[in-house]
Amino acid sequence: VQLVESGGGLVQPGGSLRLSCAASGFTFSSYAMRWYRQAPGKGRELVAAIASAGDSADYADSVKGRFTISRDNAKNTVYLQMSSLKPEDTAVYYCRADRTRPYTTYWGQGTQVTVSS
Repeated sequence: VQLVESGGGLVQPGGSLRLSCAASGFTFSSYAMRWYRQAPGKGRELVAAIASAGDSADYADSVKGRFTISRDNAKNTVYLQMSSLKPEDTAVYYCRADRTRPYTTYWGQGTQVTVSS
């Protein structure tokens, strides 16, 4: 089982980035997907979530209207489009796969996003 994030990097405030998380080794379309982030010295924070079929999504208040989560079940990939980035968005971003029956969770290794001028 693997979840591999990519697309992180250094971006100026107000800029955009698109993160990808490629899944392998499990039935991707059976899992809800989530993006978390962890800033230095802080706990891990849920940023966005999308249902297994991609028909519903939820966002943390801090990113609502700026971030969009999407998925392509044919490509076993979930995305996080981030725009109007702020310095406080700086963090390591992780994707997570969740299934409730049986309960199963997989984590990616994370990708660094730094928002700075």
